Amino acid sequence: MRKLFVRLAVAAALTGGPAVQAQWSYPPTRTVNAADTLFGITYKDPFRWLEDLKAQEVEAWFKAQADLTETTLDRLPAREKLVAEWTALDKLKPASYRDINCRKDLVFYKKTLGGENVGRLFVRKGWQGEERLLFDPGTYKPGVKTVLESMSCSQDGKYLALGLSANGAEYSELRVLDVASGKLLPETFFPSYGAMGWTPDGRGFFYDAGNTTDLKSMDIELNRHVRYHVLGQPMDRDRDVLSSASCPDLGIAPREMPSVAVEERQKILLASIATVQTELRMYWAPLAELGQPRVRWRPLCTVKDKLVQGLEVHDGWAYAGTHAGAAHYKLVRTRLDKPDWAHAETVLPEAADSIQELASSEHFLFVVYANGITGRIRQLDLRTGASKDVPLPMTGMAYAICPDRDSDRTVLALTSWTQPVTLYDYAPGSGATAKSVFNADVSYPGFADLVAEEVEVPSHDGTLVPLSIIHRRDLVKDGSSPCILEGYGAYGMNPYSPACSVMKNDVALHGVVLGFAHVRGGGEKGEAWYRAGWKTTKPNTWKDFIACGEYLVKQGYTSSARLAGTGTSAGGVLISRAVTERPDLFAAAVCNVGCANAMRMEFTPNGPVNVPEFGTVQDEQECKALFEMDGVQHVKTGVAYPAVLGVGGWNDPRVTAWEPGKFVASLQAASTSGKPVLMKVNYDNGHFTEEKTVTFRNFAGQYSFMLWQTGHPEFQPRGK
Repeated sequence: MRKLFVRLAVAAALTGGPAVQAQWSYPPTRTVNAADTLFGITYKDPFRWLEDLKAQEVEAWFKAQADLTETTLDRLPAREKLVAEWTALDKLKPASYRDINCRKDLVFYKKTLGGENVGRLFVRKGWQGEERLLFDPGTYKPGVKTVLESMSCSQDGKYLALGLSANGAEYSELRVLDVASGKLLPETFFPSYGAMGWTPDGRGFFYDAGNTTDLKSMDIELNRHVRYHVLGQPMDRDRDVLSSASCPDLGIAPREMPSVAVEERQKILLASIATVQTELRMYWAPLAELGQPRVRWRPLCTVKDKLVQGLEVHDGWAYAGTHAGAAHYKLVRTRLDKPDWAHAETVLPEAADSIQELASSEHFLFVVYANGITGRIRQLDLRTGASKDVPLPMTGMAYAICPDRDSDRTVLALTSWTQPVTLYDYAPGSGATAKSVFNADVSYPGFADLVAEEVEVPSHDGTLVPLSIIHRRDLVKDGSSPCILEGYGAYGMNPYSPACSVMKNDVALHGVVLGFAHVRGGGEKGEAWYRAGWKTTKPNTWKDFIACGEYLVKQGYTSSARLAGTGTSAGGVLISRAVTERPDLFAAAVCNVGCANAMRMEFTPNGPVNVPEFGTVQDEQECKALFEMDGVQHVKTGVAYPAVLGVGGWNDPRVTAWEPGKFVASLQAASTSGKPVLMKVNYDNGHFTEEKTVTFRNFAGQYSFMLWQTGHPEFQPRGK
C-alpha cells in the first residue's frame, strides 16, 4: 500500500518542473496537543510524537517520507549524472593522506586512493620508505560499511589503537593492532569516541567510554569517562582515571566530556573537561601518578582564563591563544607548575587576522592565522623566542602538520577554492620548502574556467559580511543563473574557509553560481564576530545570510526564483530561520542534518553538551533566544514557502533525525506554494561519513533537488 501511495503522490506532483506546481500529497501526519509553558508563554508542539524514533509509528512515518523522496529524486536523471561525474573526477584524484604520525623510524598514515571508497591504514619505514598495508576497514565486517575513524600509535611504534565506525555512527569499536604481524588483538570495546594516547612504556592507552551502548539513549553522551587500558587485561577491568565518579573534587557535570592526552617529553598527563564552549578547562598531573591509587589533577586553566584555539606545553611552559583583551586572539604563556594566566606573558600580540590553531614540533610552535579567506603561519622558536612568518609557496588557506614531536619535521598544507590541497615538506630551521613525498599534483578538467570573488555585503545593521562567490568565467549577470548559497555561523568555526571541493566545483561548471556566506557566529573575524551570532545575538546569523542572498539577486548573479539556500548541522538554525523569515527570497532550501527545532535540541542525546552554545529553555532570556532560533516554531499556516528538502541521518549522534523531520512535517501542513517539501532519510549514514558512494549519492540528491526547483534545464524530471 505504501508503494502505491508513493507512486500516486509522485505522479500527481511531478508535472513539468517548477513552472507547473501541483499541490503535493504527503504521507499522513497526525498532530497532538503537546505544548510547553515557559516563563508565562505557551509554545505548541503538534509534531512532538515524531521525537520517539524507536516507536513503530514514527519509524513508519520516516520510511514513508523517505520512500516518497527517493521516488521523487529518482525522476531527476541528473542526480545519477552528478554521481558519475564526481566518481570520474575522484578517480583523477591522487592519493590523499591523513593522520600522519611518526613513531621511532616508522611513519603511520591513512591513505585514500583516487576512486577508492574509504581510506586504509599504511606504514612505512622512514619518510620515503616502502609502504606496507596494515589494515583495510573495508574487509573488517562483510556487509557493514566501516571506516577508520581514529588511530593512536604507541610511542615505540609496536601497537595502534583503532577506532572503527560503522554506517556513519561516529561512535567507534576500539581494537588494538599489532604492527609487526598486522593482526588485531582480542580486546574490544564499544561504543567509544576513540583512543586518546599511549603511555611512554607502550603498555597501555587512554580511551573514551560511557555507561550505555544504546546510541539513541539520552544517556549516551552523559557522564562519560576516561579509562586506562593495559594490553592483555580484560577491558571491563580498565581503570577510570577521569570522570565525575573517580574525580568528584573536579565538579565534572554530566554533560561535560573528559579527555586525557600524554605529553611524553614533559612526562605529564593533560586533562581536558569540555563542552562545545570554546574556552578551555584543563588540568595536569605527573605521568608517574598513574602508578598511584589515584591521579591528583592540578588546575591548569579555567574557562574564566579565556583560553581558546589550543594549548601546547614545552620545557615547563604552557602556551595558548586567548581573547582576553584581544578580539582576534593573542598568544600567551605561563609556567606549567604555577599557572597565572591573568599575568601571562604575551608571546605574539594580537594581529589583524585571527589565530585559528596551534601545532608544535620538537623546537618550534606554529601559529596558524586566517582572515576567513587567506591564511598565514607564524613560527616561534621555543628555544630563543624568535618568530617569523613561514614562507608559503602559494596564496590560500594554510595549515601546519607536525607528525613527529621528537623532530622538527613539518608538513604545510595549502589550498584555495580552485587549487587542490598541495603538501610541502618544510624545515623550520633553514626555511627550506619542497613538495612533500606525500603530495601528488592534479589538474581537474574545467576547474581553470572557474573564478572566485571575495566581496563584503552590508547586513541589516550595516555590518559588512564576507561573501565568497564561485562561478564560471563566462557568467552573465542577468539574473538567469541558478545559485546555491551556503552558510553556517556557529561555535566560532569557519567551515567555509576556501577549500577545493570536487563536488562543488563540478556543480559550478554546470553554470551554477555558488555562494558561501561567512556570517556572524563563525570565527572568520575573531571572538567578537563569533559572539555577535551567539545565543541572544543569534538572529544576526540568518539575517547576514539573507543579506548575502539579497546581494546576489541585486547584483544579477541570480534571482529569487533561482536562488537556493542550504545549511548543515548548526547551519540548520540559519537555513530554517532564513526561509521562515524571508520565504519570498528563496526558490528552494535544504536543511541538511540540521538543527531546526532549537527549543527541543537540549532534549536530544547531544543536546546538553550544546547548551553553552545555544542556551537552555530553563533560563528566561536564553529560552526567548532559542525560540527565535527555532525554525519549527516559526512556520505559519497559509504562507507560500519555498521547496524544502530535509535530510536526516538515521545513525546521526549529533543532530537527531526528528529535528529536520519536524520541520518538514510543519511545512507540509502549512505551505500554500504547491512546491514540494520532502524528507530524505539516510539509513546508511549518520551526521556524515567518509564512505564515498554514500556521500556522493546523498549530496547529488540535495543538489539535484535545489537545481530542479531553481529551474536548471539539466535537472528537470523525466516523464509526466
